[in-house]
Amino acid sequence: MKDDDAGTTGNETDAASAVEGMPPREQARALPHAPGVYVMKDSSGHVIYVGKAKDLRKRVTSYFLSGRNIKTEALVRKISDIDHIIVGTDYEALILENNLIKKYAPHYNISLKDGKSYPLIRITAEPFPKVFKTRRVIKDGSSYYGPYPDAHKLDTCLELISKIFPLRRCGSPLRMREKPCLYHHIGMCAGPCIGAVTEEQYKTYVDQVRKFLEDGSESLEEKIRAEMASASKKLDFETAAAKRDVLLALESVNRTRQVEDFSDESRDYAAIEMRAPLCTVSIMQIREGKLIGRALYRAETLGDETETLLNFLMQYYADGEQLPKTLYVSHEIDTDLIRQYFSQTHDRHIEVTLPMEGKHFRIVKMAAENAARDVEKRLRSRDNTGALEELAQELGLEAPPMLIEGFDIAQLAGKYTVASLISFRDGNPDPKNYRRFNIKSLDGRIDDFEAVREAIARRYTRVLNENLEKPGLIMIDGGKGQVGAAREILDSLGLSDIPLVGLAKDLEEIVFDDDRPSLLLPEDSPALRVLIAVRDECHRFATNANQRLRSQDATFKLLESVEGVGSARSARIMRTFGSLDALLSASEEDIASKAKIPLIVARKILRKLNL
Repeated sequence: MKDDDAGTTGNETDAASAVEGMPPREQARALPHAPGVYVMKDSSGHVIYVGKAKDLRKRVTSYFLSGRNIKTEALVRKISDIDHIIVGTDYEALILENNLIKKYAPHYNISLKDGKSYPLIRITAEPFPKVFKTRRVIKDGSSYYGPYPDAHKLDTCLELISKIFPLRRCGSPLRMREKPCLYHHIGMCAGPCIGAVTEEQYKTYVDQVRKFLEDGSESLEEKIRAEMASASKKLDFETAAAKRDVLLALESVNRTRQVEDFSDESRDYAAIEMRAPLCTVSIMQIREGKLIGRALYRAETLGDETETLLNFLMQYYADGEQLPKTLYVSHEIDTDLIRQYFSQTHDRHIEVTLPMEGKHFRIVKMAAENAARDVEKRLRSRDNTGALEELAQELGLEAPPMLIEGFDIAQLAGKYTVASLISFRDGNPDPKNYRRFNIKSLDGRIDDFEAVREAIARRYTRVLNENLEKPGLIMIDGGKGQVGAAREILDSLGLSDIPLVGLAKDLEEIVFDDDRPSLLLPEDSPALRVLIAVRDECHRFATNANQRLRSQDATFKLLESVEGVGSARSARIMRTFGSLDALLSASEEDIASKAKIPLIVARKILRKLNL
């Protein structure tokens, strides 16, 4: 793939000609073992995803491995062609990836959208500046203060400024006139349009506004308090009352300037939450010990949390404005790479770290909670009435299922077996009614059918005992066996009237609990999308709690299946590299040297991982 506009250094290679006509899986296997950027296209030739890799073949073939997650499956179904560009270093790959995302805006990459950017106060760069609220930053020398999470408090602040300082409100640039506006007549504008104030006099007002916005209002409070006392002595009670109201408002604004701690360092906290394909990134900014801003950025992407957060941060800090000294993140991004980006692009050393405890960990968790609530709010806001009506028609239900309950089983070799119960109200997630069941009846056995029986029995025994609302549809993540196990329990509880289906993920096949043949709906069917959303949320919720244990256990088992690797060596390898991705990105020489194992064993490990 050639792309002279992408900011490359001439290292491009055209992959399409080498793999033309091959299935995507074979195209992946034909990629070189080299660092670079891969570009995935759909059947229409549109770029749908751009990614970078230290080893193109290893990374791209991993998309086609069995056991991939649901988000990856959704992306893989769309891939028709895979192009690539070879680069010299990881940093070049990062920059090229970022440039290609900007150029093509691929559907499944993150595209920075300001879901809830907080307003700023702008002081214009003019001889007679204006002060007003804005959400846009224009690089014309203007000064900006904020952002302000509470728009009402910002309006109160601007109202105070307009009452205390006689600044102009007319359009820009300033036009001279013969007669002033009403604001000058009532004492709320100094009248620069008629030459009633010099630039120097006007500048003193603007400087006081800057001091108020930067340092707070203590000096202003003293001034207003003195004016109030003076008016009272003169028996000018109307003026004194007006000054009192201004004073109360000033005190209110001061109370909102909450101090987070006594550190004067600048820090940002970035946390990401995803409910495929929805994604929200929450940013919290602390400057001079004060929490000055919180913002949520929304996108739709099928990348994983790590690569999506990294791409977001490159977009967010692209202009180099308001860079912190320290950036705390919620996921294990490539911190060395992003530090290099800040250093070479903005000539700044930024410390990037993933906090695991203490106050910084708590603030990251707070940011993550804000992001999670936003994603769930977005999911709930979708109008799925039509989809539910179609679902009722396709499944032969008496009415649209306004309450759907979904179940999924997550386990690893009989360990940590968990069943998730997901509730969808009006076609949207209802997280307050999610439940998780630790399966107790298996004693280490692998038996999804028995796990389904236990979860269904526990849930609907409670529904009967507590007279809870019955769902309009139950959906099981699985095929005929899981559906049959669930129906067996429902019938024994006298709940034969509750409709039940399964969703088999290989073909998104809807499985019934009777003798009806399985149903395959079109991929773009709104009814199918609702069931997939329920299944995906089931899967996410079931695996979230035991994800680390599952990953660790599975990785050790995989490594120990390699000849020459036992429990001690597998533990040492994972201590050294931390994850399978890091292991896949290393050469066999690096693995042998760093993990202190024979080169032939390292070679076998990579061969096993790349099957």
